[in-house]
Amino acid sequence: MIHVAIIGAGAIAPSHIKGYLAFPETCKIVAICDIYPEKAKGLVDEFGLDAHIYNDYKQILERSDIDLVSVCTPPYTHAEIAIDLLNAKKNVLVEKPMASSLEECDAMNAAAEKNGKILSVVAQNRFTSPMMKLKHILDSKLMGRIVHTQVDSYWWRGYSYYDLWWRGTWEKEGGGCTLNHAVHHIDIYQWMNGMPSEITAVMSNAAHDNAEVEDISVAIGRYDDGSLVQITSSVIHHGEEQQLIFQGENARVSVPWKLKASKTKENGFPEEDIDLEEKIQKLYDEQPDLQFEGHAGQINDIFQAIQGKKKVLVDGNQGRQTLELITAIYQSASLGKTVKLPLNHESPFYTRDGVLKYVTHFYEKKNSIENFSNTTITTGGNYS
Repeated sequence: MIHVAIIGAGAIAPSHIKGYLAFPETCKIVAICDIYPEKAKGLVDEFGLDAHIYNDYKQILERSDIDLVSVCTPPYTHAEIAIDLLNAKKNVLVEKPMASSLEECDAMNAAAEKNGKILSVVAQNRFTSPMMKLKHILDSKLMGRIVHTQVDSYWWRGYSYYDLWWRGTWEKEGGGCTLNHAVHHIDIYQWMNGMPSEITAVMSNAAHDNAEVEDISVAIGRYDDGSLVQITSSVIHHGEEQQLIFQGENARVSVPWKLKASKTKENGFPEEDIDLEEKIQKLYDEQPDLQFEGHAGQINDIFQAIQGKKKVLVDGNQGRQTLELITAIYQSASLGKTVKLPLNHESPFYTRDGVLKYVTHFYEKKNSIENFSNTTITTGGNYS
């Protein structure tokens, strides 16, 4: 039996709890920790858990019976907590974004390697049937070389969203929509199509003058072979319609699923390539749906890794790559220059202090409340 603790009892914690409860024969939640212990108690009562309540995560470090810990705290705390847990010989599943800086990511990965423990970064949208099926199509190479990718990470958040005490500042939230919302789609994109060689970006705060951070960014990435990616990150798009589109030399596919294939007429104009469309659609339909999706799917993945059956799909190196892309967007947009990848310690945005020094501050945070009474959230991911 794998004993689990959860640190952070905020809005995302119930997704972890539900994920763990899907495996009653494999795991047991034995501890919930939050600086507001009444929030931890609320989750224990809501889900009927037989779990201890703590108000300091360091109390978790002292329990030798805990095997795996979900870190669901604000982003600026991820690195310190995860490193302490790894050094205490515990496996860690840390919520996105992995950390506030690439320096912190590197320290987290070093701690995981030194202690021989698993560090996995939450990317629950990978663990959906449409995404896994799309990845299989791209890996088949039926589409030919990918020449253009479109990432539309559209969300909508009201003005009061940034009233919560840790949101809306570069120091505590670490960024705006690019880091905390589009991270899902940026992760999926780099997993499916790899890292570009350079990023050029702009960003703005168009509708939230109570926050230091951006509420929209637009980035263009270029690959060495000349192909391009465009990434739009936003919390000002009504409807929250999210999609990833991959244009190959032979065909176009996307989530939500759409397929179109073209071949050329003698004069260069397109006609439908029905044979290729049927071949791609058949391959897509043949892929089985996942038994567990979302957080439950990722939790199942880390359980299998703990049991020695496989490596985790989203390890700390994958988490770092996603943050590397986001960091490049912030660096390019703030300094007004194209940024070459990969980023290392020479980047002015490599450290948290560097980010705070150079990143664009749009407005001052105006309000600060401890908690919202309404904890209902939307997590996107309608890819069917």
